Amino acid sequence: MDTLDTRKLKRDSLFLLAMMRVEGRDLLHRVKVRNLSEGGMMAEGDNLRIARGQLVSIELRNTGWVEGTIAWVEGNRCGVSFVDPVDPARVKAPASDADNEKTLTQPSRIFASQPPSGRLHRI
Repeated sequence: MDTLDTRKLKRDSLFLLAMMRVEGRDLLHRVKVRNLSEGGMMAEGDNLRIARGQLVSIELRNTGWVEGTIAWVEGNRCGVSFVDPVDPARVKAPASDADNEKTLTQPSRIFASQPPSGRLHRI
């Protein structure tokens, strides 16, 4: 979303849980998604230890793993700018059991070193 000013996109306030992985790290972090647009999101999490410009991958409900870049960090909150747009309506829709099983798997296209499958946690 390099050429698009994501601050102008409509953002929906919400509260849902997601998993976030920072490039180069094996640890997955559980984060709270506070608002979401097709171009990015605001996440809140403890002990993220991230900086502006870092690459991340986030597992969003009904969508799977999406890639993004940390746009800003303030306390335990951060903004993520997605590489490719997401459908906020799809993320907000209730997840079926089949969808949960499908998306709660090891990401197929994130970073070079992926976490061992035993490190993924069901949320």
